[in-house]
Amino acid sequence: MKRGIIFFCPLILLFILTSFGNKASTVKVPETLKVNEPTKVLFPKNKTAITAAMVAPPFLGSSYIGFKEALAFKESQGDYFTTNTLGYLGKYQFGIGTLQLMGVYSATRFLNDPILQEKVFYTNMSRNKWILRRDIKRFVGKRIGGVEITESGMLAAAHLAGPGNVKKYLRSYGQVDVADEYGTNIAHYIRKFSGYDVSYVTSKRNPKI
Repeated sequence: MKRGIIFFCPLILLFILTSFGNKASTVKVPETLKVNEPTKVLFPKNKTAITAAMVAPPFLGSSYIGFKEALAFKESQGDYFTTNTLGYLGKYQFGIGTLQLMGVYSATRFLNDPILQEKVFYTNMSRNKWILRRDIKRFVGKRIGGVEITESGMLAAAHLAGPGNVKKYLRSYGQVDVADEYGTNIAHYIRKFSGYDVSYVTSKRNPKI
């Protein structure tokens, strides 16, 4: 008896499964959902302009580190390995002539060495601070074109246009201004980079790496 139950149970189960599988089910689509003709697609009359998000430098305070990183972001967005369309190199966009003044004669080595780039930047700041030492004492705290002159603004402008041109700008009280090839002038850098503490930079005559 038990053997008969064991033998017939799988057959009964198979019969039940096949009977369900043979039943065809039909789904009726409501008339309101049927598509009987092409559907018109409405396009916007005006194109949607997608503007890139404004990129801002990270705020690292008003110390020397904050100063140099803000300046680097303005120059190259902080990229050590970039060369611009005019051939200026690295994070702080140095020209070949300035590098040679600092004692660096290989552009390839400079571009591929972030530590060297940081050393060159500090050395150049020291050199510019020495050249501008008398003008720093004379003009810091005064206002030119409505902008207060600060030591950090002067050093940033010297990085842009050279300390000699910064002297001309200050001593002419803003009448003699110069701009780089992209249109950025001394007045802009003096205003943009004012108020940083650059006392960490010591002035030095003709420093070398």
